[in-house]
Amino acid sequence: MLSGRKLDILSPSPLDIEIEDIALGLSRVTRWNGQTTGVHAYSVAQHSILVEELFTFEYPSLKNKWRLAALLHDSPEYVIGDLITPFKYALNNSYREVEENLMKAIYIRFGLPAKIPKSIELKIKKIDKALAWYEAISVGGYREEEAMQILKKPDLKHTNQKIVPLSPNTIAEKFLKKFNQILFQINQ
Repeated sequence: MLSGRKLDILSPSPLDIEIEDIALGLSRVTRWNGQTTGVHAYSVAQHSILVEELFTFEYPSLKNKWRLAALLHDSPEYVIGDLITPFKYALNNSYREVEENLMKAIYIRFGLPAKIPKSIELKIKKIDKALAWYEAISVGGYREEEAMQILKKPDLKHTNQKIVPLSPNTIAEKFLKKFNQILFQINQ
């Protein structure tokens, strides 16, 4: 990693994980395999920030530590990239095991339980899938009718999600700022 840490992806240690590495990596990993509109590619870091924002909007009474879990939900992708879901399934459990081990190490590194409660996981997944709908329409080149054929239209309180991809440097800074804001709120 650029931080100087050596990360063993098959047996990751929480001690080898730095938020700066995650922010940088996720800001340079693209969603939708880079097939998005705009001057800049739409990154996993920007997606993660939006997931956290929608999660907080939908579930304002939940503890701040779950906001952190929402922000970090795709963090293993800073090392292994963002594979489209059908390809993940084609790789079977080998991919899932590496991803889960990285996720556990990341959660532990930042003070979360290695395995977050299923109820929280399902809430994050709901927001993640809802955001995929908005991504398809905003940056993926889909019309609403096309998006409805592959994705379920979200049923959220916040329904006007226009996305404009930002530069990797800008989004890495925003990711770090969001992370630090949430940590500050957790520690108050």
